Amino acid sequence: MTAHQDLALRKRAARAEAALRRKEAHAADAGAGAGMLSSVLAGYRGVPLSGYMPIRSEIDPLPAMAEAAAHGPVAIPVIEAPGAPLRFARWEPDMALVPGAFGALVPEAAEFLTPEILIVPLLAFTRSGHRLGYGGGFYDRTLEALRAARPAYAIGFAYGAQEAGEIPLEPTDAPLDLIVTEREIITPAR
Repeated sequence: MTAHQDLALRKRAARAEAALRRKEAHAADAGAGAGMLSSVLAGYRGVPLSGYMPIRSEIDPLPAMAEAAAHGPVAIPVIEAPGAPLRFARWEPDMALVPGAFGALVPEAAEFLTPEILIVPLLAFTRSGHRLGYGGGFYDRTLEALRAARPAYAIGFAYGAQEAGEIPLEPTDAPLDLIVTEREIITPAR
């Protein structure tokens, strides 16, 4: 077995375990996470940001996104092709959405923008700012491209139960700048 194959197997196992922890946390969700996220975003009023349309058992950022949209542009990610960075379509509460790639909803008519802050979904995170996603690399590629052009602030949004002691990493895994859970705000130590 090659090192790459070993890493892929370890990531697959970590994803399965993390998905179970997230599902359990989601079942017990009382909605406190959106308030914590809103408190963070209040410090960035008017700054273009991207949230996401929650799928599966992801923690719901929509209340915080709706509040932020009253003060500035908010977008949601659009997957255009495998292996490509995400693009971000302007989003407004209650706008018409249609199913996009991987089941996530996207605006019916897209007006694209470049966010400076990204609210990033995940399966697992570490206190050092690493995240485990679904394995497509979309946020890693996107953050790399955005950060090459100018600063881009990545906020991982998750249930506290999604914290892991460690996760398998690749050199291309983009770190988070902040992690917000329903219980706390974590600034990764680097």
